[in-house]
Amino acid sequence: MRIALAQLNVTVGDLSGNAARIAEAARSAAAQGAHLLLTPELSLCGYPPEDLLLRPAFVEACQSQLQQLAVELASLPLAVVVGLPLALPKAVLRERSVQAAPCFNGAAVLQGGQVITQYAKRELPNYQVFDERRYFVSGRDAGQGACVFDVGGHRCALLICEDAWFDEPAQAARAAGAEHLLVLNASPFHLGKPAEREARMAQTARSVGLPLVFAHLVGGQDEVVFDGASFAVDAQGQLTARAPMWQEDLLLIDDGQGSVAPLPEPEAQVWGALVTGVRDYLGKSGFPGAIIGLSGGIDSALVLAVAVDALGADKVRAVMMPSPYTADISWIDARDMADRLGVRYDEIRIDGLFEGFRGSLDPLFEGRPFDTTEENLQARIRGTLLMALSNKFGSLVLTTGNKSEMATGYCTLYGDMAGGFAVIKDVAKTLVFRLARWRNREQEVIPLRIIERPPSAELRPNQKDEDSLPPYEVLDAILQRYMEEDASVEQLLAEGFDAAQVERVTRLIKISEYKRRQAPIGIRITHRSFGRDWRYPITNRFRA
Repeated sequence: MRIALAQLNVTVGDLSGNAARIAEAARSAAAQGAHLLLTPELSLCGYPPEDLLLRPAFVEACQSQLQQLAVELASLPLAVVVGLPLALPKAVLRERSVQAAPCFNGAAVLQGGQVITQYAKRELPNYQVFDERRYFVSGRDAGQGACVFDVGGHRCALLICEDAWFDEPAQAARAAGAEHLLVLNASPFHLGKPAEREARMAQTARSVGLPLVFAHLVGGQDEVVFDGASFAVDAQGQLTARAPMWQEDLLLIDDGQGSVAPLPEPEAQVWGALVTGVRDYLGKSGFPGAIIGLSGGIDSALVLAVAVDALGADKVRAVMMPSPYTADISWIDARDMADRLGVRYDEIRIDGLFEGFRGSLDPLFEGRPFDTTEENLQARIRGTLLMALSNKFGSLVLTTGNKSEMATGYCTLYGDMAGGFAVIKDVAKTLVFRLARWRNREQEVIPLRIIERPPSAELRPNQKDEDSLPPYEVLDAILQRYMEEDASVEQLLAEGFDAAQVERVTRLIKISEYKRRQAPIGIRITHRSFGRDWRYPITNRFRA
């Protein structure tokens, strides 16, 4: 049997556009002799559709689009598996006593112009970025069983994403006579996730003694990104095929065997995630380009390099806004980098604006020394200028704050936090340096001095980040354990971290929540980001 896995980049809510992508993949698969095409989870409507699922008109539109797609594919000599929300049977609706979307997270099998069978996802994840119990009814709870159907004499069973991480759905499929497991997926990327998926699917295949194929989304949707890397494992759990990461693909599998693309190194995976996230957030949202406040520092340099890789130099504009405390090497390096990447570069000195603000405020500030107030004024002037350019030309401002800064509040509301998309919001400062050096291996687009000089916000004379924060190696290690892995203060102290630094960092994390709630969304690249999977109260006195 020849199976084709359609690794698609779909857009939430673009039902006709997504259907066209599925149809194109189906025609290509049929032309190459495939007996079956497997598409990703919710491929018809995009993932995650969130509260669109609470609108009956959305679920009805998905059903209508499915019927149109079935007719369009009627003449093709293959079965096509499509992921979509499926309306609940009326009997199930009558039994439900709570208001919820009347749908399953489902899949339909199209053949000969008809829907020949349907399947409802049984395991609904409700952790990290997942919130499926808000939207879906479990197929198990509604009395839906395994879905096994025939393709050219082969008995195939459907599973949807989380189903394959548990034993029962696969065991039920085998008990129903399945010979092959077909898994539709929308599994958001984070570092380590591709290898984790393959290991868990190998375990599932071994546990039931059946080969398994895994069709995965690719592309960006708001803050989450999907990496592709669709694959197949045999009944012994051995990898037999893998599609590339970060690109659409049609992976053909003949009797369980296919081509095996390599998994890139971690820095390359993160770079792919950032580029994909920027490209699809701006592209799918209709923004014509990006604007970046270029400071001569490493964070804005990294964001500029990502933006150019994602959008092309002609769609990226860099603006340098020197203040009285900006070192000459900062604007020299900023000009140099803009020239290397070929982007439009503008300079707007803010000295006069800064002095104008200070002059207006001096009578009110009389007797008070220069402090973070004046530092933040500079950042807010820059934010205002960038937003004015965004309003005038329609391009989106990309903010340049990293995860270490977002964690500790080392950022200015309505200043450097002003913008529409936070590219490196989930990238710790130590990883920023690693990514810069990794990107320069191919071509030195980031001037070396930017990478090597001590980080500074340059908002007062001789300022360095370590004047206000612990060394980034220490900060990021505490951040990983406390924020990402939920270690307690007591555990951190037992692991040998300095008590004063632990107290300082954890306090900053807690008191900065109000800032993070007002920050733009950003690309998730770890298993715990300051986004959908971080929901702490702003008013909070718990201190452990």
